Amino acid sequence: MTETAKPVRRAGHGEDTIYWDATKKTYVGAVSMGHAANGKRRRPKVYGKTKTEVRQKIRDLKKEMEAGVKAPVHYTVTEAVNDWLERGLKGRDEKGTIGKNRTMATKHLTPFIGKAKLKDLSADDVDDWLDERAEYLATRSLRDLLAILRRSIAHAQRRDKAARNVALLVTAPEGRPGRPSKAMNVEQARAVLTAARPSRLYAYLVLSFLGGVRTEEARPLTWDHVFLKPKDGIPPHVAVWRSVRKHGDTKTRRSRRTIALPKMVVDVLEDHMQRQQEERKAQGEEWDPAGRVFTTRSGEPLDAANVRRDFRAIIAKAAKASGIDLKPQEWTTRETRQSFVSLLSDHGVPLETIATLVGHTSQATTEAVYRKQLRPVITKGAEAMDVIFGDEGEGADEGDVVADSAGA
Repeated sequence: MTETAKPVRRAGHGEDTIYWDATKKTYVGAVSMGHAANGKRRRPKVYGKTKTEVRQKIRDLKKEMEAGVKAPVHYTVTEAVNDWLERGLKGRDEKGTIGKNRTMATKHLTPFIGKAKLKDLSADDVDDWLDERAEYLATRSLRDLLAILRRSIAHAQRRDKAARNVALLVTAPEGRPGRPSKAMNVEQARAVLTAARPSRLYAYLVLSFLGGVRTEEARPLTWDHVFLKPKDGIPPHVAVWRSVRKHGDTKTRRSRRTIALPKMVVDVLEDHMQRQQEERKAQGEEWDPAGRVFTTRSGEPLDAANVRRDFRAIIAKAAKASGIDLKPQEWTTRETRQSFVSLLSDHGVPLETIATLVGHTSQATTEAVYRKQLRPVITKGAEAMDVIFGDEGEGADEGDVVADSAGA
């Protein structure tokens, strides 16, 4: 007796269907989404190599529709990143934050996973990409890259271009060892400052080494924020209120601080001011007391790349003259600030005091200085530097400085 074949059940009205499209040689899933406002049936389609793949895509599509999100089919990772860079970082510094993120994305993100459609991107894809980059990048850079991807997808989500953020499911792997943070010892710092003495960068480096000022804070510093001869018993000081960042703000609110100046810094800045006045007079220009402290010969603002180049030339000169082991290409100007911290720490100054000097803790010094109060001017760094770089027999007794700092 011949067994009767069971009839193939056809999908009922309003049900989803999956079928083979011989023309496109792929499975098609037709999803029933009711009717649009014009009465036309809404039945979007998804495609896949297998029925299992199509069923998963149908489930994902329904979740998107339930969440009110309909991710564009062809919206890529590159488009998401570019949209975030163009629209998600408004008000940020083009050369700083935006430029850094764009460079990172262009070199290490979009060439590798940029062509992937955002709706199809998986956590495994992100893991594989980061693992491959880990052979070439430091751990910090890998974390920065992952942050770029996360923020780009989050930006797409806020514009209904992505249903979920798979980058949040991923942890950055360990990468190559990063560039170690370095600091000069007192012999190296002395040799560099000696070599810098004939240079226009001398006062800049003295303030950086002995004051702990960030290079981005030193470059825009103006004379109206430098108080070499204040009244009412207030020690000489500098108001670190600006940087070269967007809108001139310091790195953080806590970075806005007022610090006392060591005697060596005061003397060098006084000589620097006099030379600058003479230069302006020779050029037939009026000296502006609100002008920049550090400029080029033509009065233009210092450029970070030029400062770094001149600094390395000074290091090379110092190494040759002193015989001290200093490799110019291994040093950057930002490490003058790290040297400042290291020198004070070696001298016995408590870390709490050092953190205050470099702007890592909250100090209400700005307003206090203008109220002619002595104590809010942070003096511990100046006192210690007077001992470290002062002539023998002059300045405060080293033991007194350490003891006074310990009690701060």
